[in-house]
Amino acid sequence: MESEVAGVHEAGIPVKDPVPPEEQRSFPPVSDPTCQTMIDIRDGKHASAVVFQIFNWEGDIWGGSSTLAAYEDGKAQQTFARLKKALASCRSFQGTGWAGKFTCTLTMEQPPHVGDEAVRFRETMPLNTEDREERNEQFTVVRAGNTIVTFQKLNVGGRASFPADLIDRQVERLQNAQRS
Repeated sequence: MESEVAGVHEAGIPVKDPVPPEEQRSFPPVSDPTCQTMIDIRDGKHASAVVFQIFNWEGDIWGGSSTLAAYEDGKAQQTFARLKKALASCRSFQGTGWAGKFTCTLTMEQPPHVGDEAVRFRETMPLNTEDREERNEQFTVVRAGNTIVTFQKLNVGGRASFPADLIDRQVERLQNAQRS
């Protein structure tokens, strides 16, 4: 909830449905199929229902987001197992995105102790700039019952981390909602 997010920009933190498939811009799959599996899962591509929340903090031009993906009974656990298997071998990939071709390196990080299971990784991409900056994006992916939520925080030229207290609160809400 906006009132719980310290430093939230006046634009708030809107919750949005995904863009309908016919309106989405499509890109070719990345060079490594296991990395494409990871991308699809972190983005909630095959979930029954998906919503996005954008986080814009004052004084932080990069912001972050969360993707909440709901699955039918048992499918979230199966999907999370596929995510962990993909992360075991995905270390780098090439692709094409909004700004053209890119190369991405993935490094695993210590996951938080939240939800039923969690993983955390960082994706870095060199930018074609004179100062040789990198796009640095942290992803924390958590399964809570029949949901998988991805928290993403972006930075350029520095490291980014999604606030742990917000992750804890959101995951607790997801778990409580499924117990009701």
